[in-house]
Amino acid sequence: MHPPKLSKLSKLLAIIVTSAMLTINALPTALAAGPGDQVRVRGTVVALTGDQLQVKSRDGSAITVTLKAGWAASGVAKASISDIKPGDYVGIASLPKSEGGDGALEVLILPPQLKGAGEGSYGYDLKPNSTMTNATVADAVKTVSGSTVTVSYHGKEKKISISERTPIVTLAPATAEDVKPGAVVFINAEKGTNGKLSAMQIVVGKNGVVPPM
Repeated sequence: MHPPKLSKLSKLLAIIVTSAMLTINALPTALAAGPGDQVRVRGTVVALTGDQLQVKSRDGSAITVTLKAGWAASGVAKASISDIKPGDYVGIASLPKSEGGDGALEVLILPPQLKGAGEGSYGYDLKPNSTMTNATVADAVKTVSGSTVTVSYHGKEKKISISERTPIVTLAPATAEDVKPGAVVFINAEKGTNGKLSAMQIVVGKNGVVPPM
């Protein structure tokens, strides 16, 4: 199978970047957002019928997402901290640690062609008080020392520790056939004025690797 084209990766990145820049913090359910908001849906596929995707969210809610014409799926592949090298472009969701610094909740290693996109550090809703450093893509990794990486963005630096249990992934090819019952998905959906959710892109788990975002 051929690797995903840059255009598809760019679309996926734009969706995740937009998601991370939002000010929606720790929504109790995916439907708590108002019309026009972007809503992050995390859950398991129940069924895909035509353009209607039914998902059981991680809080147990039943959610239906209308997939727009031309929608696409992208997957994730397992990686490790040894795959993170100085100069890489990464996105890290993290939480502040009581002893100082941040601890990573997940790490996404992105292709070099996307370096510089969506630079920044924003509030995120993976867990309460979590942040996404550089809207899923931090600036160049400055150093990798043991289980701690130092990233830079907008002239600032942040040290983030990565434990052995932290999911580390890269983008991978996927197709509509991978969006099947039982598959774990991450969707940045748009809530319309009618209250319904729609999306153009899905991140889907496959081969035992699930989207940690």
